[in-house]
Amino acid sequence: QVQLAESGGGLVQAGGSLRLSCAASGNIFSIDDMGWYRQAPGKQRELVAGITRGRRTKYADSVKGRFTISRDNAKNTVYLQMNSLKPEDTAVYFCNAESVVRGYWGQGTQVTVSS
Repeated sequence: QVQLAESGGGLVQAGGSLRLSCAASGNIFSIDDMGWYRQAPGKQRELVAGITRGRRTKYADSVKGRFTISRDNAKNTVYLQMNSLKPEDTAVYFCNAESVVRGYWGQGTQVTVSS
C-alpha cells in the first residue's frame, strides 16, 4: 500500500503562485510514475502534469509554461509549482502515484484563484 499526503493548496489572486507538495509513504519502492490531476465542479478529473521516476515530464496544454512538476525521489515527494494562476485553474488538485499493480490517490487539496 501507498499513502499520499498533499499540501499547499489555498486561495490566491489571479497572477499569483502556489506550490503543491505530495509526500508518499508506505510501499514507495513500487511507485513508478507520479502526477497531479485536478477536478473542477461539474467537470471530469483531468491530468495536469506527470513525471516518471527518471524525471521525464508531461503537461496539459492549458498549463504549459506556467506549471512545473518536479520530484525528489530521496524524499518520496512530488511538487507542482504553479505560476501565473488563472481563475480557470480553480479546482481540487489530486496527487497520483502509479505502480505496476495499481494507482493510488491523495485526498485532494483545494486551489482557488480569484479574479
